[in-house]
Amino acid sequence: MPTRGPHQTKSDRFLVLCHLVWFLLFCPETETRDLPMCKESDYHFEYTECDILASRWRVAIPNKPGTCTGLPNPVKGTECSFSCKTGEYLDMTTQECQRCAEGTYSLGTGVRFDEWDRLPAGFVSYGTDLSGYSSSDNCTNSTWNPKGDYITSNLDECTSILTYAVSLKQAGTVSFEYFYPDNSIFFEFYVQNDQCQSTEWGNRWIKNSESDWNTHYLQLKRGNNVLYWKTTTFAMVTSALKPVLIKNIIITGVAYTSECFHCKPGTYSAKNGSAHCSPCPANSFSNKGATVCQQCPPDQYSGNASETCLLRPPCRTSDYFYTHTPCDNSGKTQLMYKWIEPKICSESLEGAVQLPTSGEMETCPPCNPGFFSTNTSACQPCPQGSYSNGTACSPCPAGTEPMVGFVYKWWNTMPSNMRSSVFSREYSDAERNTAWEVAGEYIYTTPGDLDTDYMMLTLTVPGYRLPHSIAKNTEIPELSRISFVFETSCSADCVLYFMAGYNERNNDVVEHWGSTREKQSYSYIVRSNSTVSFTWAFQRTESHSQSTQRQFSGDFAKIYEVQVTNVMGGVASRCRRCALGSEDGASACVPCLPGHYMLNGTGVCRQCPPDTFIRPEQPVGEGACIRCGPNTHSNQAKSACVSDCQLQLKLSGGQAVHYDFSPLANATSFLSAPRFTSKGLRYFHQFSIGLCGSQGRALGSCVDNVTESVNEVRSHVCQATVVPSEVRGQSVVSSQPFSIGETLIGVTTKSTLDNVKSPKEYFPSKSSLPDVIFYYRAAEATKACKDGRSTAIRLRCDPTVTENNQLSLPSACPEGTCDGCSFHLLWQTRHACPLCSKSDYKEIVSACIAGIQKTTYVWQEPVHCTGGVSLPAQSVSACVTLDFWLRFGVSTGSVAALLLITISCYFWKRTRKLEYKYSKLMMTAGEKECELPAADSCAIMEGEDAEDDLIYLTKKSIFGKIKGFSRERTSDGFDSVPLKSSSGQEMEMS
Repeated sequence: MPTRGPHQTKSDRFLVLCHLVWFLLFCPETETRDLPMCKESDYHFEYTECDILASRWRVAIPNKPGTCTGLPNPVKGTECSFSCKTGEYLDMTTQECQRCAEGTYSLGTGVRFDEWDRLPAGFVSYGTDLSGYSSSDNCTNSTWNPKGDYITSNLDECTSILTYAVSLKQAGTVSFEYFYPDNSIFFEFYVQNDQCQSTEWGNRWIKNSESDWNTHYLQLKRGNNVLYWKTTTFAMVTSALKPVLIKNIIITGVAYTSECFHCKPGTYSAKNGSAHCSPCPANSFSNKGATVCQQCPPDQYSGNASETCLLRPPCRTSDYFYTHTPCDNSGKTQLMYKWIEPKICSESLEGAVQLPTSGEMETCPPCNPGFFSTNTSACQPCPQGSYSNGTACSPCPAGTEPMVGFVYKWWNTMPSNMRSSVFSREYSDAERNTAWEVAGEYIYTTPGDLDTDYMMLTLTVPGYRLPHSIAKNTEIPELSRISFVFETSCSADCVLYFMAGYNERNNDVVEHWGSTREKQSYSYIVRSNSTVSFTWAFQRTESHSQSTQRQFSGDFAKIYEVQVTNVMGGVASRCRRCALGSEDGASACVPCLPGHYMLNGTGVCRQCPPDTFIRPEQPVGEGACIRCGPNTHSNQAKSACVSDCQLQLKLSGGQAVHYDFSPLANATSFLSAPRFTSKGLRYFHQFSIGLCGSQGRALGSCVDNVTESVNEVRSHVCQATVVPSEVRGQSVVSSQPFSIGETLIGVTTKSTLDNVKSPKEYFPSKSSLPDVIFYYRAAEATKACKDGRSTAIRLRCDPTVTENNQLSLPSACPEGTCDGCSFHLLWQTRHACPLCSKSDYKEIVSACIAGIQKTTYVWQEPVHCTGGVSLPAQSVSACVTLDFWLRFGVSTGSVAALLLITISCYFWKRTRKLEYKYSKLMMTAGEKECELPAADSCAIMEGEDAEDDLIYLTKKSIFGKIKGFSRERTSDGFDSVPLKSSSGQEMEMS
């Protein structure tokens, strides 16, 4: 090994160190004697790390250590900032850039991964479980799966992670193409470098790509970088989900590539120094590393970028389609037949069909409603303020207004605001635009090139404006409505998707229909002016094994009629009656006042009965007034019934009670008990409730925060599925929101209201106080719930509950519903108790102690009330003790007894006088009639009082009086009356 003397530079010392390390690692003295000399095929060159002077060394690395000896000595390498251009590679032997040969390509300072027959070297894929409750073994197979031209994510509830580590010699970039159609999947891409710096949270989340491949681009820092592609599914049903697809990953910033990459089969590069390979056109093929594409034999065919050719099948009726030319001046159109491009069938084979002759003349269909036919047979929109049924335009009569929108029921030409296109996952750059063709009475999907293609039909509207009659009603939930009639015919697993959103590339799947469907209609309510794009997408099969064949080209979808209401710049198919007269001179129509309906054909408004509401559409006739349910009243706009949280009820015993649910008026969220999927992922059902309250209050809110464009559902009652997960910087992920209670039906204690039931056995109760039940309904119908959904919320009085949100679900239906359409909740709270009144408490009077008596008030047990009147404060009053009342009673009794004796004596004396008078009268009754009795004594004067007094002149002892009383009546039955003679002696007369 050469030396440099005492003045060696740092680079020279580094060279000596490299030789020493290399010798110790690969050339031990005990083995070098028997090893053969290394050939060029036994080793390859690599560069060392750059030192502080930005220089490096080229070192020979054996392909298999310990198999040979005599490796070339390290030599000084190129500068660290050196790089090759695209289409070039670095020849490590000469350390110079060389152009790639034909059939190969190079990105220069980058690498590209566009072949996914297997996982390329350096990529690692694995699955993890975010729930924290299930074993990681459940997610072992939840990895990314190579599919040839791309790689797909996993669809179960595990998290699928794809990683790639790369060392960049300079700042670079990473880009990849992706297809991300389903918003029930979290898709994030981030990079972590050797400084442990990760991509910011806000830049991790990938936007949806509904109908085409999108490209994601990110800058990378110099040094080591680890790239992460991560998906997590938050939908409990995975059969209808679409996986995330990734292809064409390109990384730049590497210093060089030491070799060129061969073109993959189906592509070629025809010149030196190519940066990429071009796909072979249809009816040609190529092998790996091809410099030119070879044409298929005449009896064979191939699609774009094919590596083989297939035999042409006999032509069938499904290999061609028909269309119509525009109408001519005579109102005729030509029926034209065309082969599907590229044509793959052969007309010369046995049993093949021939292309029917084109040019047959047919009568043009009429114009669509709102249009009229001109002299050139073209359809033109009617002027503003007029309408038509497709023939001539007529002005709307006075007192009416046009109902503007679009109605497409005749399909001679593609409407100007509709566009047809084909989306192919495999080759999106192919020129195939024929997807839907007009056919007079309907528009249909033409047979496609590939069965996995999406046949797209997009309708775009400029916006919406409510009719003048209801424009001031801000509480109308329906801004517009799109309705269409369709039909599908499928022999495999075809699906028709209906999507709505801001534009063709940013919309969500609203509904989808699989298998064959008879002719039927569907309606979708537009609630926001941001929804201006509608797309129908038909796919014959999603099986990638059949992607290059046309086994199901005969499957089709047809749309017969499309109608959109309240469209800005639309046309009118009819006029609606409205009130005459106007405060707004710019309008010829005045709506009825809130709570009024219009007499049919007159334009005169009449007031609806109290506590009724009017449907959103223009009300005509008294039948438009819909009575509110029990204990509800109409809102200010008369468009719905509401509850102000006040309730007056009469219980079974006749007692009137008053409820105040105002503390429950705020929107409340409630989580069900945890549920688990087959892989152990824990999830919950979240219910959001806006029970009652004043007008303009906040309703319940359920969101879908899986994607960057958050979808929110507001309703009295709504439901969403939430999954605890530390992704996207949030503790839970919410998805699949839907309304289960848009309108309030009524408030009552009955278990059934308007065909909505709340069975008592779902929530047994021992209380004598009945539950108050709020009934709600969501009118939007689904395949499972033809009549929409409904919700019954039972409010149960429980004074022991201090929190407002103690809700529960039936034990028989742990998800809140047993049939998926009727939901039941129990809300136990003290605010569900009646307001307290005077009858709910009693008074307790204490004994009189020391002249003081206390009165205390307590609630009746058990307590079944809250709020209302308060318990009166304890009162204190003066009182008299028992000793005083005892003395007072004895004294009063003595006086009363004395008075009673006196009165008795007085009346006894009076009675004795009466006896005497009676006896005297009886003695004189036997004398002669009309003769006066003789006087007993001449001393008796006229009158009897003196005589009476003489009887008692002679006093007797008490014993003598008693004895005299016994002799007053003789044995003959006559009373003896004592008389007094004139001499004063007492005589006894019998």
